[in-house]
Amino acid sequence: MTISRPHSQFPWLKGQFRRIADPWNRIGQQTKFYGRTIASIHYAFTDYRVELIRMIAQMGLGAGALIIIGGTVAIVGFLTVTTGALVAVQGYSDFSEIGVEALTGFASAFFNVRLIAPATTAIALSATIGAGATAQLGAMRINEEIDALEVMGIRSVAYLASTRVVAGLLVVIPLYCIGVLASFWAARFGTTVLYGQSTGVYDHYFRTFLNPTDLIWSFVQSIALAVVIMLIHTYYGFTARGGPAGVGEAVGRAVRTSLIFSAFVLVMISLAVYGQSGNFNLAG
Repeated sequence: MTISRPHSQFPWLKGQFRRIADPWNRIGQQTKFYGRTIASIHYAFTDYRVELIRMIAQMGLGAGALIIIGGTVAIVGFLTVTTGALVAVQGYSDFSEIGVEALTGFASAFFNVRLIAPATTAIALSATIGAGATAQLGAMRINEEIDALEVMGIRSVAYLASTRVVAGLLVVIPLYCIGVLASFWAARFGTTVLYGQSTGVYDHYFRTFLNPTDLIWSFVQSIALAVVIMLIHTYYGFTARGGPAGVGEAVGRAVRTSLIFSAFVLVMISLAVYGQSGNFNLAG
């Protein structure tokens, strides 16, 4: 007597179950990879220090022709200068309509620190360092270089993924500092030089509303965003399939996913820190 299984009598059930289970399986695989990557970070410091230093140099200054313009440092500086200038343009125009254009310094101290600098740094990390890491790991995967590393007894996750996560975490520190300073400078230059506001008035309101605690939380946001971005990009590069076209698709998926989760993490941390009181005191 044979017992027939439900999916043998109803083949469409198997497809329905697979369609439901596949997304959860992918989430489980990603979670497992992230756990292995974080758990292997200590190997990056003990066994693969040379690779870690090489990743830090490559991510900070770039490789090849990108070294000439300063790599990611120059890109982050350019992006934050642009966004800081937008604060000056939009803030001065909006405040001048109600006669309080002197508060443009407040807009720079408030929005650049809490939102613009971390978000811009995250976008630059995803589009430059993250995309490059996905492309590198994807090329190694389709060329079977990762399999060769594992055959030689090298911990592939620690050597390739953990080193890149640590390097991204360390590189984001000077990148964030450059981004914040560039956004401050652009906002001040646009307001005082282009619009002609007194530097004393701008500096007064800027220093009044610039809270050192906000700078610390902004830095924490950038650190968290860097870890999330590098974990996502290393996963998609490590699991790339389908030849060069598959690597390109993995890069696109990684950039899209990292930007979505970066926005989510930024909003969640902002709500957790500023959601109840706002840490805002009107003075001046």
